[in-house]
Amino acid sequence: MRITLAELYKAGNGPVTLLEILSIEGQKYMARVYLGEQTLILSDPYGKTRLFRSSWEVLDTLKEIDIQRTDVVHASAYNEMVGMEPAPVDPLRIQLQGQPQ
Repeated sequence: MRITLAELYKAGNGPVTLLEILSIEGQKYMARVYLGEQTLILSDPYGKTRLFRSSWEVLDTLKEIDIQRTDVVHASAYNEMVGMEPAPVDPLRIQLQGQPQ
């Protein structure tokens, strides 16, 4: 599901329990928010995923939102190396704020 910044500000469903800043090949970033029981992608008013130039731009955009934990998530490319058997590799997760789990 998707949510716009305006909808996020007026959601009134309590704090964002987790903000994941997803790295897209280290060039652009998108935001996935966990609000109550919902997992939502931050989108523009036209329903397209809102992209950011840096993780700090995401944080600056959402600075007025109550966020309990923020992680930057980078997908691993190591399972795509030539000559290696495909295997699932967990993404690199860097916690920026919040309490350790």
